[in-house]
This record gives sequence, C-alpha cells and structure tokens, in this order.
Amino acid sequence: MDKKKGFFVGGQWVWVCGTAANRSAAVGTEPHSAAVPDPARGSRCAGRCLQLHAGGTAADVPVSCPAGVLPSRGGYRRRVRTRREANPGPPLARPAEVTRGAMAEAAGGARPQDCPGTASAQAGRAAACQGCPNQRLCAAGPAGPDPAEAAELRERLRSVKHTVLVLSGKGGVGKSTFSALLAHGLAADEAKQVALLDIDICGPSIPKMMGLEGEQVHQSGSGWSPVYVEENLGVMSVGFLLSSPDDAVIWRGPKKNGLIKQFLRDVDWGEIDYLIVDTPPGTSDEHLSIVQYLSAAHIDGAVIITTPQEVSLQDVRKEINFCHKVKLPIIGVVENMSGFICPNCKNESQIFPPTTGGAEKMCQNLNVSLLGKVPLDPQIGKSCDKGQSFLSEAPESPATSSYRSIIQRIQEYCDQHHFQEEKMI
Repeated sequence: MDKKKGFFVGGQWVWVCGTAANRSAAVGTEPHSAAVPDPARGSRCAGRCLQLHAGGTAADVPVSCPAGVLPSRGGYRRRVRTRREANPGPPLARPAEVTRGAMAEAAGGARPQDCPGTASAQAGRAAACQGCPNQRLCAAGPAGPDPAEAAELRERLRSVKHTVLVLSGKGGVGKSTFSALLAHGLAADEAKQVALLDIDICGPSIPKMMGLEGEQVHQSGSGWSPVYVEENLGVMSVGFLLSSPDDAVIWRGPKKNGLIKQFLRDVDWGEIDYLIVDTPPGTSDEHLSIVQYLSAAHIDGAVIITTPQEVSLQDVRKEINFCHKVKLPIIGVVENMSGFICPNCKNESQIFPPTTGGAEKMCQNLNVSLLGKVPLDPQIGKSCDKGQSFLSEAPESPATSSYRSIIQRIQEYCDQHHFQEEKMI
C-alpha cells in the first residue's frame, strides 16, 4: 500500500484502501492489505472508516467514504467532536484555589447543616464534616496562626499604625522601585517613622535600591535591629543575611514562610507610623503567609502595580482577584512606565502602548481606584542603581510629581482607614 494513502492520528497510522472495489480503513502501526480484512487489526470493509473514540480507542462508526477520497483530518476532528458531545466524559480536574473557602466552593456538593465554616480551626475535622465532599479541601491547611503565635505577632506589631502591601501579579513592573520611593516619600516627613520590609526572598533588590548593600543585621536583647537609611527609615531584607549579593536563595515554601514570620516576630521595629511590605510577583507562598500573619494585627490595604500593556494587566487582574479572595482591601492601582515625556521637546511617547485601555480601563471594569500614572524617566533606574532617592535627585521630573500625588493619596486612604477603625472601637 502506498504510504501516501495513510496519515498519522491518535498515535497510530490510519491506512485507507486504494481500490474502489473494497474501500476500507485499517488502524495499526504497519500497513497491511485491505483486500483481506484482519479483525486483529480492526479493519472494516464495505465503505466503513474507523473513527477514533474520545477515549483514544478505535470505534466502528459508519462514515461515507467516497471512492478514492482520503478522509480528511478535519473530518475526523468533526466526527470526534460530535462523538464527544454525544457521550461527554468527566471534566478535567481543576487546580485547587488559593483559599480553603474558595476550594470548598469549587468542589461543590451539599454543605452540612452544622458546617463549622472554612475559617474555623475545626474546618474539615469536625464531626459534621464526615461525608462532606469538601472535607479534604477544608482540612488541607491551617486556618491561620495558632492562638499563641497570633498573640505574639499582635503584641510585636501593636506599635505599627499603618501597614501597606505592594503587590503585582507580574514581575518587572516596578514593585520594588515603588516600595522604595513610597518609603522615601513618607519618610520625608521627619515626624513619621517608616519601615520597609522586603519579603522577596529569592530576589531581594531593596538593599541595592536603598543604598544599603553590604550592611548586616545586628541582634539585641529586644530582637533583630533594622538597617537604617535615615533616623526615621528602617529596612529589613533577606539581602542583609547573605554573604554575597550574588548568592542564590534556593528555598521551598515552608522555609520562606518561616523567615517571613521571623521578620514580623523578631525584628524590633519600634513605634512605626508606616510599615511598607515589598512582595515578589505572583499569588503564592509569600503572599498567603504575609496576609495570614498580618491578619493577627491589621493591614490597611494593598497597592497594586502594573504597566499599561495587556500582558501585564492580565496578571494584575489575578492579583486583584487574589485580594478579594483573601479579603485584603485594595488601596488602588498604580500604572508604572505610563508613557515617556521627552526632556527636550516635552512630547509624550507610548513606549508600552495600552492596547486594551491600560490600567484606567481595567480599574473602571473592576471597580478599583486608579491612584495615578507614573511616566518613564531614565533617572529612576540610575537613582535605584546608586541607592539614592529619585524624589530628591530629580524633584522637577514629571515622574516625581506623579509619585508625590500617589503617595499623598495613599496617606489620605490610611488616615481615613485609621479613623474608621477608631470609630468602630
């Protein structure tokens, strides 16, 4: 048989008879004569063609096979799709969500009348959970810090007035740059005490940006001492614990979580007006841990960083979804690298075009505040590399004006949030 009369599909060669007198198709790894049907190979005659079943096996389905016409791949796909629609199989298993409450919802099934709830320490372990289809999901992880641990964290963080997380689902959008400049901007008021915590365990860039490379953490009777940029601006990062800035931190989740807890529990922050937390990209271990541990005290909210293009926005939407699921308030979104203003002609160019409307359109659709847009300025990168504050190095830059406006809005949000908390108390 001519190999041109066959084609490869479903991991097997499909051979089609070339004689008008005996049209048939045979499925096998080697060609064989279609003139003598071979039941072991599954050949069928009388104008019948073999179709691949949705499960991957051959099924005998009458199909018109015109004389001398090779069945097309498109035809096979249509017939397979028709067969799937007629006999649908079980859906593919979906990955578990990041929170146990969402996991239980995704699993479906009836909820027991005496369900303790996903926030309970007895979730998945109570007597009422027996036989519930969500039992394994609810019991998959701890509900939160144990009471003794929560009390310890609450006591350590009792002197922190405001806590702001800087998040983004996408890497390289300027989270650490924004965190550093937010800390510098807040610390410009000498009456305010500011702390910057870097929990990007595998990529700690805060020491470089703050001009603190080579500094070490010292321990006293009251705990670890932060490294200070100014008298009212302290910094803590895993970068201070490495022997070289080029050392790779190759840790799994539990060890990362342990260090984050240690930063919160063992660092002697003192009286702080603002604790800024710089996070890695994504919605994984570090993010879950910091939200869980800080829930023992309080979090004012999260500032989410993006750039204008859709490839960034699609991951930022996931981050916003994460915040909603873990009940983390969103202060607003900052659009970084939002155009470039020429220092000579003052015209603006879109280096990263907002093909889907940018952060402004996304915020409108998701009902989230847009704190502002920061244009590109080459001096920002230079200042970060030198460990200097861009806000003081380029006070007349349009980017500096944008940063100061955004920082002002964050301060107003935190003050309002603090006022509401005091009113509730």
